[in-house]
Amino acid sequence: MEERVERLHVAAYSVPTDAAESDGTLTWQRTVLVTVEASSGETTGLGYTYADAATAKLIESTLAAVVLGQSAHAATASYRAMLRAVRNLGHDGIAAMAVSAVDTALWDLKAKLLGLPLVELLGSVRESVAIYGSGGFTSYDARRLESQLAGWAGQGISAVKMKVGRQPERDVDRVAQARAAIGNDCALFVDANGAYSRKQALRLAEQFAAHGVSWFEEPVSSDDLPGLALLVERMPASVEVAAGEYGYEPLYFERMLCARAVDVLQADATRCGGVSGFCRVGTLCETHQVPLSSHCAPALHTHLGCAADPLRHLEYFYDHARIERALFDGVSEPRQGRLQPDRTRPGIGLELRRPDAQKFLIAEAEKST
Repeated sequence: MEERVERLHVAAYSVPTDAAESDGTLTWQRTVLVTVEASSGETTGLGYTYADAATAKLIESTLAAVVLGQSAHAATASYRAMLRAVRNLGHDGIAAMAVSAVDTALWDLKAKLLGLPLVELLGSVRESVAIYGSGGFTSYDARRLESQLAGWAGQGISAVKMKVGRQPERDVDRVAQARAAIGNDCALFVDANGAYSRKQALRLAEQFAAHGVSWFEEPVSSDDLPGLALLVERMPASVEVAAGEYGYEPLYFERMLCARAVDVLQADATRCGGVSGFCRVGTLCETHQVPLSSHCAPALHTHLGCAADPLRHLEYFYDHARIERALFDGVSEPRQGRLQPDRTRPGIGLELRRPDAQKFLIAEAEKST
């Protein structure tokens, strides 16, 4: 008998940050993790996203009926069916993150049923993937900023990223402090989250470059494709422009690439359609000859990063790395600035530690055939 998706369990957990966090345009004190567990017989696949708790409700009310009863080996077919199911809701935002979490759970289930790590099911192109440490929030004082970034550099991580844009008049000094803390052998990235105007970004890029900044993420809004393209052309030659983390569907990435709006494209499997969507973005990057970098959720992107040929590195985002270590078994730890999937574990190699997660639970539901 063909193995079918028999049960879908969805839950949302609200996890406090260890301190107030902010970037150039947003402040937050909690992160919501939405998990999906898809089961066939005694085998369960895990997927997740970082999104509003309403994402869990949408999975329960709309997507569960689409995938339950379907072949547990037909993740791509279920992905397409889910996209059709949310047509009238729009493919962006919560709908896309809901699809992403379920799609990842279905790929994890398929790999576990086959007894394969996900990276081998997709086709491995590297044994491990480079990471960059990501944090340096604008809410941090100088001491914590320097300590966090220097800590990553001291672990052998070859690049670190800090947030800028909330107080532009202070950003050059903060960048100088970061450079002094990490030394000259570690690459320094900045992320404005779209906080600057075009001319402001150009002016600051010159000053950042003087401190060895080599990556300028979302110097202007990622919706401003002409602005990003202008900056790609006029940035100092040593500074790359990156964007794409808010992409939810292939057309978004295609437009960004066709506009030549980035030197490096970013994609987030917890937003862009899970495993299925991330693989499509990788194909687009190969077609346009633009490198790819994954955004956040490092435990999920470890397998994907080792299977995506155009991928340069993945983001070791402080808040998500902290949550994943606290709530999942099977999380790989960085070694010499790289993450390596555990190929002795099938699927993405993660299991939810339900007792540890329970105190953060804000919603859960289960559907079955």
